[in-house]
Amino acid sequence: MKASANRKLRDKLAADNPVWGLWVTLESPSVTEIAVACGLDWVVIDAEHGHLDWKEIVEHLRASARSDTVALVRLAELNAGLVKRALDLGADGIVVPGVATVEDLKRAMAYAHYPPEGIRGIGAERATLWGQQIAEHVAESRQNMFVVPIIESVDGGRNISRLLDVPGAEIFFFGPADYSASAGSAGQWEGPGVAEAILAAKDQIRARGKHCGVMAISNKDLSERVEQGFRMLGLGADCGLLIRSVKEALATSGSSPETRATLRATQDAPAGTAANPLPHPPDSMRPDRPEVMTAWGTGARIVLAPGVVFESLVGAHNAAQKLTTGIVTLAPGAVLPYHRHTFGESVTLLQGRTMTEVEGRMYSLEPMDNITIPRGLAHSTANHGSGEPALLHVSLATAEPTREMVDTFFPRRSMSNENHAVSGNERVTRFRLAERYSAGPNTSFIDFFNSKLMPEIEMSGGFGRFGTEGRLPAHVHDFDESICIIEGTATCIVEGRAYELNNNGTALQPRGRVHYFINKTESPMEMIWVYAGPLPERIVVDESCATVEGNPWK
Repeated sequence: MKASANRKLRDKLAADNPVWGLWVTLESPSVTEIAVACGLDWVVIDAEHGHLDWKEIVEHLRASARSDTVALVRLAELNAGLVKRALDLGADGIVVPGVATVEDLKRAMAYAHYPPEGIRGIGAERATLWGQQIAEHVAESRQNMFVVPIIESVDGGRNISRLLDVPGAEIFFFGPADYSASAGSAGQWEGPGVAEAILAAKDQIRARGKHCGVMAISNKDLSERVEQGFRMLGLGADCGLLIRSVKEALATSGSSPETRATLRATQDAPAGTAANPLPHPPDSMRPDRPEVMTAWGTGARIVLAPGVVFESLVGAHNAAQKLTTGIVTLAPGAVLPYHRHTFGESVTLLQGRTMTEVEGRMYSLEPMDNITIPRGLAHSTANHGSGEPALLHVSLATAEPTREMVDTFFPRRSMSNENHAVSGNERVTRFRLAERYSAGPNTSFIDFFNSKLMPEIEMSGGFGRFGTEGRLPAHVHDFDESICIIEGTATCIVEGRAYELNNNGTALQPRGRVHYFINKTESPMEMIWVYAGPLPERIVVDESCATVEGNPWK
């Protein structure tokens, strides 16, 4: 254990300064050497997930020796033998997953400390210079050992006030992904209500003079976490940072290859892509609901404010899951007052001109511009056009939307309409400037929002344009999808059933239904598509799966 490094990290935290670190998951000790060379305050060597064994863990610890970089080991579970082994190998402390109760935290403290404070046994290993400095190591451990619990469940968050009473607990790390899973939103980084719960727990921790840690999922997120009061900041995991850097470099060069779904060494295209379709969808994606086609004018309608009407075309009323989409009509001069949601919202202007405000930031939208607003941000929309109603396509990351009205004054400032805007957390995509790509023959697509563009958003979506005979391959999704035809006429094929949609008619494609869209007319066809998943992922299957005879679910 490097007592001096631990003391320096504590001093920085006591001064309310951020301490920066890296999550280590790859086996090469060069990763930790790079972290040391970059002057990072800490690394966490992950022995819970991934494939690191104890020989590789000790090499990472050696790479941090005689440095000011604190090296912590995240254990696979709360276990006395694992704690003792990590500390005997020379770790500067431990990170304990899944701490939810006072009993959990007291056991972690006892396992990590020598008697009389704890029950840790004495070993003649690296930590004691092979038994030559046992007395010195015992004394230094008593004063400097780090035991960092990870709060990654609803129960852990609820118990935070009691956990703060446990002696020796000074840093609490949060695991948003597992916290979300425990709240019923597995697969989301921060599901509905989780961000708010973590921030509330963070406030309690800081009020007691203790410190909070969290991993960032982007550079923007990192800055926001500092502003929120987190002080033990993970820049990312080694593999995640590498992937992010590679993809950013590719995006800069104008390339965006498809993510491989397998590690199998092959020169073939990845399975489930247009070049290598699966013979049939995974059986785990067997659908439990039929598709639903809804013509504009026949959906459920609600008056949101004087002159503001929302017609839901996809939502709980037709059994959609985690998604509501529809058309909002604003009469001339109508205003939808400031409100906020506990889920993300995306708005695409179809007709007219509107002014959308997000906590005072004013965006003038032109037809086909999109603004996407993550949960928790207050926003409003007004139709200042001269004499014509404004039409907006709206997407909400829930099947049962609610809103909270906001009576707060926000200082106003106009935002530029000459480029894409990311201010606060919202994102504006200017249609005339947006990057296009092909998703199938004779098609042009734009991504408006997804978790790569906006890490906090729970859904994904964008715009698609189909020329004559433009089409998508037969495919399925692991989530529900809404497709609104805003221009021209589309033919929608679902497992051999054919539908025609136009004039804002909208298809609900439930999870697992094999489908594709094609433009069989001489005029362009355009759509707004929205997925109830954070990334625009699809599994391409053999064309026969979209026929009556080849329907894989019959």
